[in-house]
Amino acid sequence: MAKITHVVKRTGAVVPFKKERITNAIYRAAVAVGGRDRSIADGLADQVVAMLEDITPPDHIPTIEEIQDVVEKILIENGHAKTAKAYILYRDERARQRTRRAERSQRAYENIPWRKMWRVLDWAAEHELHTVEHLNARIARGEFFDIVHETDHAYNDDITAASEVICERRNRVRIVVIAGPSSSGKTTTTTKLSHLLKKMCLNLVPLTVDNYFHDLELHPKDEFGDYDFETPQALNLQLINEHLVRLIAGEEVLIPFYDFKTGKRQDDHTPMQIGPNDVILIDSLHGLYAPMMKDVDDEMKFKLYIEPLMQMKQPDGQYVRWTDLRLMRRMERDAAFRSYDPQRTLEHWHYVRSSELRNIIPYINTTDYIVNSALPYELPIMKARLFHHFERWVRLYKDDPLREDAFTRAERVHDMLKAVTPVEDDSDIPPDSLLREFIGGSCYEY
Repeated sequence: MAKITHVVKRTGAVVPFKKERITNAIYRAAVAVGGRDRSIADGLADQVVAMLEDITPPDHIPTIEEIQDVVEKILIENGHAKTAKAYILYRDERARQRTRRAERSQRAYENIPWRKMWRVLDWAAEHELHTVEHLNARIARGEFFDIVHETDHAYNDDITAASEVICERRNRVRIVVIAGPSSSGKTTTTTKLSHLLKKMCLNLVPLTVDNYFHDLELHPKDEFGDYDFETPQALNLQLINEHLVRLIAGEEVLIPFYDFKTGKRQDDHTPMQIGPNDVILIDSLHGLYAPMMKDVDDEMKFKLYIEPLMQMKQPDGQYVRWTDLRLMRRMERDAAFRSYDPQRTLEHWHYVRSSELRNIIPYINTTDYIVNSALPYELPIMKARLFHHFERWVRLYKDDPLREDAFTRAERVHDMLKAVTPVEDDSDIPPDSLLREFIGGSCYEY
């Protein structure tokens, strides 16, 4: 019987074998279909290891694919058909992503209506912000303040247009959803939109879906101890759906409360009821994920999607990636408000992106309105604040096969920021700017 000590990754790198990775993969698949017993996942992982050691020839190092084949076999033999299906689907999805990287990088663009993209690109060209070189030239001419003013004006116009569309449907809409990927600017957008709608005599009642998180001990985590809060299954989707249906019917419900310090949810905590003229306001990462509101009539929902749709070319001819903008925003916010080291944010980002590709991006075209939250002036600000980190991370992760994702992102952002002129002084950025949500100094309470 061979003792499994190492595994061959798809890149050919040989890394230490850890049973915890198998446990986490099984548990993640179980969570996707409603399972929450980690001990079962751990027992199944023991069976996987036993089978691997039984079938692996001496001196052979098993590959990731060989291990995954055994996982599927053990799940099916133990009667966990639903979990096996979720595992197989996830495995297949990852395989397609690897073989179609070029298509995947364009997936978000394909889901955004071309008219919206054309308007964003046209605005950028009109304001000489469509390339990094033009951005640098305007900064060199002392026009940073103007760039901030022009960008914020366009963003605020976008929100105003969204509020007008909502008002046109005020007799039918009972829920307004502000959705979008991590650090797209949902909180500031929600605040600004709320102020506009209140002026139009719409009474908004916020529902904080973060209170519906499952207890921390029930969340999937990896071998580094990093919990995955990014998946919609981290929330009690069934309870959210039930409460929304009852609220719209005029009933009182008891909203739970989630304590992030203890990682525990207290059910039946806060009474909530809405009147016939009230509108429920939801700011949620997964607001477009259908199971969250599956029993609410679509006519009663207004779904707004927000994304930094920056249309700016780098010197190498590639466009600045939206996910990289959001990564830098989250680094700044996590450091400023959550005492997280930016490196921790980078190492966690693969969870963020994986969940976006599965649970957010595919639903963009179901929205009623799309807001562009890209701020060309954030690039010179982020260059001054974060570039030295990316220089260090490129060196740190270069030869670490367990941190390939972190290295790829660090190298890409480093190369992009290298071409940007830094701006150290952020005093030209007003307190109501969306960027203040991430770098601090906002006039809004978050």
